[in-house]
Amino acid sequence: MANKQLMPDYIFESSWEVCNKVGGIYTVLSTRAKTLQEALQDKIVFIGPDFWKEQESPYFREDTALLADWQEEAKEQGLKVRVGRWTVPGEPIAILVDFNPYFEKKNEIYGWLWENYSVDSLHAYGDYDEASMFSYAAALVVESFYNHYLDSSKKVIYHANEWMCGLGALYINNKLPQIGTVFTTHATSIGRSIAGNMKPLYDYLFAYNGDQMAGELNMQSKHSIEKQTAWNVDCFTTVSDITAKECVELLDKPVDVVLPNGFDNS
Repeated sequence: MANKQLMPDYIFESSWEVCNKVGGIYTVLSTRAKTLQEALQDKIVFIGPDFWKEQESPYFREDTALLADWQEEAKEQGLKVRVGRWTVPGEPIAILVDFNPYFEKKNEIYGWLWENYSVDSLHAYGDYDEASMFSYAAALVVESFYNHYLDSSKKVIYHANEWMCGLGALYINNKLPQIGTVFTTHATSIGRSIAGNMKPLYDYLFAYNGDQMAGELNMQSKHSIEKQTAWNVDCFTTVSDITAKECVELLDKPVDVVLPNGFDNS
């Protein structure tokens, strides 16, 4: 029997770097947006953080008429969203969400995360809280959008990039199991920390224990959310063979598929 390629009806993709040019993942996502937009025709929706208060994002053009009926419902549900276009080739739909309102529920959210997925958020510091509240807000956006426009007859994918979006992937996995979840790590958080502390990462990769190193380097929470997301999503991916080895050694989880980065240079 020949393999049949299934195309999703909708893809939601979340990243801290959607409409937020701070690192290499912005380049990865923005340069393949055109290809995805051509294939899916506005059925690819990118979700990013909205923290543009003093000035407007140079990478986002708001359109209050786009998905206007859902925008109204989302606001009634308490979601603070702005809908528009990511100003990159292809100009896909982008939804920016304000995650600040969820800090007051942080302990409740982390409690749910521990009870359902054994994620250790007790050692959180720095950007862990910000990323987690954004990830939670992004998942609520998908839940609201799905309930407004879609149903179980549609093939829907939620694609989370990096540990920063892990909480949202687990929320979708738990609350909307009919949505396929994909988690991509572009480099493991503990691998970055090992290298950042001037330790030889790849020369001694076989000898490192991810959980042990997370404790040694005070990376327990980031490592925990990344590891549990990798283990619980429907499809765990990374971008190269070398990072696939990182995942096996440091997360104790082989990737399901390696998806090399592609850049549209047209």
